[in-house]
Amino acid sequence: MHRRTLLEAFVLGLAGTRLSVLATPAAAEDAPTPFSFDSVIALAREAAGKPYNRPLMKLGEPFADLKYDQYRAIRFRDDKRLFQGGGFQAELLPPGFSYQDKIEINVVADGQVQPIAFSTDFFAFHPSYFPYPDGRAPEGLGADMGFSGVRLRHPINRPGVWDEFAVFQGASYFRAVARDTVYGLSARGLAIGTGGPGAEEFPIFTRFWIQQPAPEDRILRLSALLDSDSVAGAYDFSIEPGRETVMQLRVVLFPRRDINAVGIAPLTSMYFFGPEERTGIDDFRNAVHDSDGLRMVNGSGERLWRPLRNPPGIETSAFSDENPRSFGLIQRARDFADYEDAETHYEKRPSAWVEPGDGWGKGFVMLVEIPSGDEFADNVVVFWRPEAPLKPNGEIDLSYRLTWGLMQEEELPLATVIATRSGISILDTRERVFVVDFDLGQIAFAGLTPRIEVTAGQIKGLSTIQLPTPGLARVGFHFVPGEAKSAEFRLWLESEGVKASEIWLYRWSV
Repeated sequence: MHRRTLLEAFVLGLAGTRLSVLATPAAAEDAPTPFSFDSVIALAREAAGKPYNRPLMKLGEPFADLKYDQYRAIRFRDDKRLFQGGGFQAELLPPGFSYQDKIEINVVADGQVQPIAFSTDFFAFHPSYFPYPDGRAPEGLGADMGFSGVRLRHPINRPGVWDEFAVFQGASYFRAVARDTVYGLSARGLAIGTGGPGAEEFPIFTRFWIQQPAPEDRILRLSALLDSDSVAGAYDFSIEPGRETVMQLRVVLFPRRDINAVGIAPLTSMYFFGPEERTGIDDFRNAVHDSDGLRMVNGSGERLWRPLRNPPGIETSAFSDENPRSFGLIQRARDFADYEDAETHYEKRPSAWVEPGDGWGKGFVMLVEIPSGDEFADNVVVFWRPEAPLKPNGEIDLSYRLTWGLMQEEELPLATVIATRSGISILDTRERVFVVDFDLGQIAFAGLTPRIEVTAGQIKGLSTIQLPTPGLARVGFHFVPGEAKSAEFRLWLESEGVKASEIWLYRWSV
């Protein structure tokens, strides 16, 4: 499945339900079902004991065979938004286009579950694309269809303006934004087989339970049931939008079989090109990417920065760790001049930062980079892979915090990497020149010493200079690969024998 195709409809701007119109009369007559997250866990445990049954729909009019523009022309009606009068609003997303899994949406009010029955009455169909002059589909159409996801709104930028801040749609994908950001990278509930030799598996959020917020609430609670061939799971989200949008997640998984290539807390992004490497790029922009680096704080407290690449072939990196403190895909280049793109505004794409809870144990932060010839393919994935495979008849219970936004990184007495550049040496074409720029923060330049390690080839001319901009320093060196086809670099600054910077990690390959 093409990741960007799966995500394209996230930004459609579907508008759109008061609680009083959530259910059909038949559904409203059913006895209410008490709700707790324990009941979602019980459903996941029960589902794992049965064969997986994907909830695919047979799409009929008006949702069958839709092109992208036709799907965009379906709008959730403003008067149908959920939770009007409170601090949050929600919209339900239509089926069609790439979205053919039937997703069940429930509202939880006063501890009771109220299913939302599907109807075309929720949607307005633009008459330029559909033969409905009044924008309403004829009664009875789509009666056996279902929703494809949910969009959440809150005034994160201006009072009274209901900005969308999160979307759950397509497999187990979800995305979020914070104040002054626009959609970019995405997250998933779970990754299976990503970067492995076999086919990738895409688990699906098949059911959602959204808890009705009180007018004063600033946190929205949402639970989801995940299912796939290999695993069933229960997910609990507490979401607080604002200057940063913060999600607290609890995840309980029930594997159906051995799962070796599992990805916990996966993030998916796009890196086309940047100043590090522009070979074959004919583009007026300086850079094109949703994220420019993988940042990690490992279990021993080391701060690591790995610039992203658009490699010549699929590359997988595994960073061994025990009880990682945090990792995420970061957009550090935040000036318009870094991109010069007045339409997509890559400088406003959010970063996403994972902070694991207790008990993640031994494993690897995995980075998968896939070659891409354009900016429309999500070609970067990062996730946590436990050292031990998941086993059937077991139960995995873990938690993490996921933060989206401009990410004002914590101030530390450490210099941070702000740019990586490289190119062929003008003196010897067998050599490659690298320069790595650091923001020194409060670190004095005097007395700084660069240190570097490389797994292959030879390093020449390692040096450090101050740049004209105050507080910036540049480390430069020549790399002589010789017969090597790839090499891993590890570079940092020292002051009086103590690390004075985060550690720059890099992979070179041909």
